[in-house]
Amino acid sequence: MTEVLIGLISGIVSGTGMGGGTILIFLLTFMCGIEQHVAQATNLLFFIPTSIMAIIVNVKNKNIDLKLAIFISIFGIFGAIVGANLAIYTDVQSLKKYFGIFLGIIALHEIYSIIKQYKISKNEKTNNIVE
Repeated sequence: MTEVLIGLISGIVSGTGMGGGTILIFLLTFMCGIEQHVAQATNLLFFIPTSIMAIIVNVKNKNIDLKLAIFISIFGIFGAIVGANLAIYTDVQSLKKYFGIFLGIIALHEIYSIIKQYKISKNEKTNNIVE
């Protein structure tokens, strides 16, 4: 049952384009006790069907800039090769530490974005009241 919930939560987050893999890796290591290398590799396989479904929905809704996507994908392939080789030769403890740092950076960025958006909306409301 735990695996079903993990798959469902990760799929929903993945479908929104926010990186379901990040959630999946965390949940597999934290809730299922799976080793970091295995969780990351499992994420890669999980990513294929979930991204195909998200692509279909977003192409239907004309939300994808195909030129940009192709350009980014080409260089993403090279980055994936480098990243996979780095992960293979990195010990589990270091990999967990780097993944934690990565999650921390994402969290800080999201907090910054929320504060920035709040300030913008607050300024807009203030400007509308003054006018």
